[in-house]
Order: sequence, then C-alpha cells, then structure tokens
Amino acid sequence: MPFMELSGYRELWRTRGVITLLASSLLARLPMLATLVPVAFLAKDAGGSFRWAGFVAGAYSVGMAIAGPLWSRTADRRGSRGVLLVTGMAWSVALALLAALPSGLYRLMPLLTLLAGALVPPVMQTLRASWPRVVEGPALRTAYSVDATAQELLFMVGPMLGATAVSVASPRLGVLLAALMSAIFIWWYALRQPAPLARDDQSAPPLTARQLLWHRYRLPLILAFGLWVMAFNGISLGIVAFADEHGERLIAGVLEAVWAFGSLVGGAVAGALPGRRTSYLWRRAALVTAGMLLCVFATWSPLSLGVALTLSGLTLAPSIGALYERLGALTPDTVRTEVFGWMGSAAMGGAAIGAALSGAVVESFGVRYVWLLAAVFAAISLVLLLRIPPQHQPEPALPAGGLLGETA
Repeated sequence: MPFMELSGYRELWRTRGVITLLASSLLARLPMLATLVPVAFLAKDAGGSFRWAGFVAGAYSVGMAIAGPLWSRTADRRGSRGVLLVTGMAWSVALALLAALPSGLYRLMPLLTLLAGALVPPVMQTLRASWPRVVEGPALRTAYSVDATAQELLFMVGPMLGATAVSVASPRLGVLLAALMSAIFIWWYALRQPAPLARDDQSAPPLTARQLLWHRYRLPLILAFGLWVMAFNGISLGIVAFADEHGERLIAGVLEAVWAFGSLVGGAVAGALPGRRTSYLWRRAALVTAGMLLCVFATWSPLSLGVALTLSGLTLAPSIGALYERLGALTPDTVRTEVFGWMGSAAMGGAAIGAALSGAVVESFGVRYVWLLAAVFAAISLVLLLRIPPQHQPEPALPAGGLLGETA
C-alpha cells in the first residue's frame, strides 16, 4: 500500500457540486466567526467592562445551544434549503438590530444576542449531513478531513476579519459587515444543497430525540466531541495565560497560529493517506491525548511550547474528521442533520465548561496544568471511544435510511 495517495482528493474534486458546496459552506460559516470579536467589543464599549461582554457572549452561546438541534431537526423533516434561507435572513436582521441598538439601551443586548444565537443557521450540521449524499468510499473520508481542516482556516480568518473591522472602523460596522455577509453567503449555500437520499420507508416514523441520542455508539461520539472541545478551549485560555505570564501578549497569537497550522497540515496529510483497512477511532483519540501530554513538559519557553503545539495540532483535524465520519455513518439519513446539531450543542457546553475549569486551574496550580487537564479530558474521550466500531475501507454504502444493522 503506498504511503501517500491522492485518489480520495481526485475523486472528491471530480464529483459534481462538491467544490461549490464546500466553498459556499466556508463562506457561509465565515460571518459566524467574524461576528464574535465585534459583538464582544460592542458590548464592552456599551457596558463599560469585559464582564458585561462575557455575559452578552454567554447569552449568544445559550441561544445557539438551545436552538441548534431544533433547526437541525427541522432541516431533516422539511428540507435544509428552506431552513437555511429562513434562519440566514432572520439572523442577518437580528445582527443588524444589535448593531443599531442605541448605547443607552445596552441592557437589551443579552436579549438580542440570545435571539441572534437562536437564529444561527445550521450550516455545519447540514454540510456534514450532506457529504454521504454526495460522495462515498475513500472520497467520503477525504471530504470529512477537508471539512475539519478548512474549519481551522476559518478559525484563523474569521476572528481576524472581525478584529480588522473593529480596528479600522468600529464594532458596529463589524457587526453590520457580518450581517451583510450572512445574508449573501448563506443564501448561496442554501441553493447548493443536495437532494436527500431516496427512501423506500417514507411511512416509517423518524427517531425521537431520545432514540437518536440514547444510543450505544452515537452518545459516546457526541460526548467525546464535547470533551475535546473542553480541552481545546482550555488550551486556548492556557495560551493566553502563558503569554501574559511571559509579559508579551503577541505570543498568544503566534502560539494559536502554530497550533492551527499543525492541524491544517495534519488534516491535509490525512486526506491523502490511503488509511488502514480497519481504522479505529480510539487510536486517533490516543494521539490527541499524547499530543496534549507533550505540551505539559514544554511550557518552559515559548519556543518549546510552540514546537509541542505544532506536533499536538497534527492530530486534531484528522481525529475530528474521523469522528464526523463515524457519527455520520452510524446515523440514519433521516436524522443525520439533527445529530450534528446535538454535537454542536455538546461543543457549546464543552467550550463553556472547559474555559471555566481551565481558568480555575491556572489560578490555583499554574499554566502548565491546563494541558494536563486537557489531557485528562482527552483520555476520558479515549475510554468512551473504545467500543465504537471501526471504519472499514472500502466501506459499503449505507442502505437508504439504514444504520449499519441498527436503528436505535
């Protein structure tokens, strides 16, 4: 078996509609990340403190966590195109209202951000549910890897775009720019949605939320992803604390960049690897854990931590992409968007818990122990993933509406 091959990439790019679907999804996700910095500064300028900004951002996250699975479930029931168009336009209006809110009414900001968070379109969920409808075989593995890798680019470009708008103009203009981008890009992405798979069991009732989540494979996958996000958010806070400890805040941006760069490289390489005939997800989780443990022993200088973060980053995008793939394969097409919606809610909860716990660890024990805490989270996810069935290459296509031999 060759060490590297590009058949997955070639098949992916040759498939009709893949390039426009991926490009439109990336642009549709861009305003979601570009919004965060302007909203934070808008709240800080109006309320006078970052504590208020954090409260406003928390309301936004709560709205996303609550409404995300509901919009995803609606997309499965009534089609993703209509849901994306309605939420995309409504989200743009909510952002415009937030930008136009007079400073004297700043106490209404949490209510508006809660509403805006509840209207965030299910772009990521619909994309990940769409891949099995568009590609199969090795190209499907590559699609999820490319998706996870491209997400790293968005995390680099989106906040930078929002910060640039704040620096050049004002937070209000930054929020308005995000509103305009969302109206255009989400509309384009909505029109690129593939048709759902044909099903012979139209009369079969869809799974309830309890049936979807209370499953021996899907629930561990969703919980494992939430634990990974706990670890990732904790590390981001640890990077900020490390930079502050060294008296140079620019170090934080550099370390975040090299960490993301490692993930980009890892995802690109993973998409070109032929892969094992039988691939276990827990092996990738073990590599994620090892990468975080490596950072525990590299906090004695910015250079050593930068090298360790780069090596740790190599494991992230391949592991996240593999988790997306397994969750999609182990979920019926009729509820695939919804399950990724629940994954998004787990990520939001994990982000909040990870940041809070890591802040307490920094204050009580020191910066290096943030990476130890992240390794503990990753190790727990490893245990959860031990019983997940392996990915077989080549894997036969799922039966229409099927579940690899299981339904609940």
